[in-house]
Amino acid sequence: MNNRTIVPVQLSLKSGDVYTLWAPTWTERGSEWQAFLGDRDNILAFPTTEDLLLYIETNDRHDLVDHPHWAAFSARPDDRVVPGKKDHYDLVGLPDALAGRASYENVSTAAGVFEITEALANVGTAEEASIFFASHSVLRGAQLGSEHFSGPEGLIEWTAIGRAVLSGWAKVLDSVDGVVRVVETDFTEDRRAEAQSRISGAAASAEAARREAEERRQTEMDRADPYDTSVWAQAGIDPVKISLQGKSVYTLRTYLGKDPVFLGRYGDIFTFPTAKQLSRWILENDEHDLAGLSTWEDIKTSATAGELEVSVHEDNAYSFAGLADDIATGPEAVDKVQMNRAYELMADAADWANDDSLNSYLLANPRFQDYLSYMLGGSGSSGYVPSKPFTDKANSWKDLENMLVKRFTKF
Repeated sequence: MNNRTIVPVQLSLKSGDVYTLWAPTWTERGSEWQAFLGDRDNILAFPTTEDLLLYIETNDRHDLVDHPHWAAFSARPDDRVVPGKKDHYDLVGLPDALAGRASYENVSTAAGVFEITEALANVGTAEEASIFFASHSVLRGAQLGSEHFSGPEGLIEWTAIGRAVLSGWAKVLDSVDGVVRVVETDFTEDRRAEAQSRISGAAASAEAARREAEERRQTEMDRADPYDTSVWAQAGIDPVKISLQGKSVYTLRTYLGKDPVFLGRYGDIFTFPTAKQLSRWILENDEHDLAGLSTWEDIKTSATAGELEVSVHEDNAYSFAGLADDIATGPEAVDKVQMNRAYELMADAADWANDDSLNSYLLANPRFQDYLSYMLGGSGSSGYVPSKPFTDKANSWKDLENMLVKRFTKF
């Protein structure tokens, strides 16, 4: 059933190509209705879209005025009377479509022509056409699509539809022509030209808006982060890469609220020298803190299907490279963003392990704690400013790195 409200259509009839408005089936007060632009006696059609537009703008005595969506249709731009590509129904050319194979195009064409012709017959009381549809239930098969006609039985049914049309379609066309009246309007050429200009302008604006929307959608797609559609993002569990002391390891991490949870157990972070080794390990191991998450099964399913790719988002890649040397050089040499991210990772690991060793170390080294607070933007001790030598700060940072490394199962 067509779920559109009021649709401009082009009909190819024996009398020629005409334009009208069709209101496919809708429900009102518990009853089903359908209608065309018409008066009490006929369905009204027009030789041009300009005539159709001018008519509905200057006449309010027709069968669609009482349609529940007529006001909304009337408020649409002037190209509202221009049929879309799929809204051209060639009743005269139907036998040509049925003479070909039951392709998607031919079956769709036949289904559309049958639907609107039966609607014309019912609304306009075209008796011969109504009898034709009532007598040939085989025509309903076209609504089932081209796949319905595959195989020997489908071919037989498609042939049966063709034979039915061949034997009775001429009477259908005559019957429909008898209820469709082509309106001879008296609009001047100037008014028609003005209507055509308005229709063209509205169509151009609609096309420009469509292109703009498509460009905007494409831009949004280009800007979108592919990681956001990955199984990792959907599961809320992220691969993590940690590079320090000349090596790199891979692991996993998530957050439950603000609390970090690593791939590991009893304070040990399970780490792997390559992403591929981590991916293989996931297939056969569930003895770790992430296994209890409801989304862990999504990761396992993807790994079992051979679809799991351990890709690390840049936000989850942590590099300690050169930090200790930069600290020894002086505050101006330190990349504070790099230091902050590295420290966050160390703090996350300690929080997850319920280990106070990091806090205990800082409490035992208050000058280094002041240094970190100064470098990372904390409050620190009032008036504290780092001063040479910075070797002790670099050595303390190395101690924190070693504390992190001791949590790794492989390094």
